Amino acid sequence: MGKRLNETAKLVDKSKIYILDEAVSLVKETAKAKFDETIEVHVRLGIDPKQSDQIVRGTVSLPHGIGKTRKVAVLAKGEKQKEAENAGADIIGSDNLIESISKGSLDFDVLVATPDIMKDLSKVAKILGPKGLMPNPKSGTVTFDIGATVKELKKGRVEYKNDSFGIIHVPVGKASFEKGKLVDNIKALVEAVLKAKPSSSKGQYIKSISISSTMGPGIYVEQKM
Repeated sequence: MGKRLNETAKLVDKSKIYILDEAVSLVKETAKAKFDETIEVHVRLGIDPKQSDQIVRGTVSLPHGIGKTRKVAVLAKGEKQKEAENAGADIIGSDNLIESISKGSLDFDVLVATPDIMKDLSKVAKILGPKGLMPNPKSGTVTFDIGATVKELKKGRVEYKNDSFGIIHVPVGKASFEKGKLVDNIKALVEAVLKAKPSSSKGQYIKSISISSTMGPGIYVEQKM
């Protein structure tokens, strides 16, 4: 594996900032693993991540999805359960689902909840939180619009949030995607991040953008897309 990584690293000029088309062609070329590697975008922001009013967080519907159908669970009651079923939710429940979660059953990729059921989730917050599965209004997973939310999540809506270093890491597809689809997805993500700039953030907002495959080297991309 070390030899393969060294070989792919030689394909990338670390001192160069590539135009997006070139970078995507290169990231596909460096994805040499025996599985279909995920392509990720890393956006380094000029924010102070310690300041709560400078946190950058939101969701974006990528036009071509991420190459993976996510398993969506819904916590709701009454007619909202039927709405979730019609929209294609994989797991639907209320008290029974919370009880299942409390026993450690987390067989889903994303959890959506209606606002009226959030108070009941407090008992499993310590289980969901560390896994990044706790529903949150800012990520669009606490809503009464269950049908539309489930459909968007199944199609490829992703959440982005800066880490403690002020960097956003988001999957935007697979190495097997056509170049044009990856380009479209990357542009959609960067546009969403630009729109999410906090008013309290001063100076240069985006410091750098890079892309990489799961096992490949980072490739710096020009910000002007």
